[in-house]
Amino acid sequence: MGLVEEGFTAYSQGNAVIPPVGELLFDSPPGDVHIKYGYLVGDDYYTIKIASGFYENVNHGLPSNSGLMLLFDQKTGSLKSVLLDQGYLTDVRTAIAGAIAAKYLSPRHVQAIGVLGTGIQGRMQVQYLKPYVTCQNLVVWGRNPHHLASYKTDMEARGYVVKTTVNPAEVAGLCNLIITATPSHHPLLSAAQIRPGTHITAMGSDTPVKHELAPDVLQKADLVVVDSISQCRERGELHHAMLAKTIHETDVIELGRIIANQTSGRTSDEQITVADLTGVAVQDIQIAKAVFQAVICEDRDS
Repeated sequence: MGLVEEGFTAYSQGNAVIPPVGELLFDSPPGDVHIKYGYLVGDDYYTIKIASGFYENVNHGLPSNSGLMLLFDQKTGSLKSVLLDQGYLTDVRTAIAGAIAAKYLSPRHVQAIGVLGTGIQGRMQVQYLKPYVTCQNLVVWGRNPHHLASYKTDMEARGYVVKTTVNPAEVAGLCNLIITATPSHHPLLSAAQIRPGTHITAMGSDTPVKHELAPDVLQKADLVVVDSISQCRERGELHHAMLAKTIHETDVIELGRIIANQTSGRTSDEQITVADLTGVAVQDIQIAKAVFQAVICEDRDS
């Protein structure tokens, strides 16, 4: 957790070199591939990550996500490690980012956690909240009754109390911490549905076409936080809100600035806060380094 926070801080302080995301989008079947890469200034390594999401894979008994990370020596360019994790590390670092957002932005008393989406992130985002959010009540939305039932079974086995619904508005009506974790191309929640004091972590929209929150949600929010202004300008919820002219990029704050205490996070129980997380390469850099160093230490100790 701390390493990823350090990465966000370095990024927002201008101490990271992160080029624009490389991207391949597919229509038939629907899928996307992201290439994210970069380095921290003065660090030992640079990282290149390839991650894919093909959302009909579940129909073939295959995971929807896959990928790998390549770690190189920043001084020589030598390949240090190939992390063939099949997307697992991307899932972990994404869930960590959601937990970090909740750490600074969630209300003090969470009545219920709302989840839009029944996939991997719909589960992991909730599980990684545990250090900061003690609430065990979940309200989960999904389109597929079978997936909803599976989610309920899995999460109840982990100690959660789970209510399922096919109406996204019901999630907003019952919950003051909401996680959106879908590949939707159409908004699932609007401003009129959001209660005062709610925090939303929107992490499903990581391409220009994905869209989970209506633009007026960001307009209504008292605080909009993004992982990267430059990246969210091109993708994610900020991208759509800027196109709709309901918000300007000068109205948002990067998460790294809040972590570094350069500006405040949530300051009132009545505030509506939104974290728009599109996934930044500093997260991949930090988690790839951590895994590599852990393996090196293990080898030395054995």
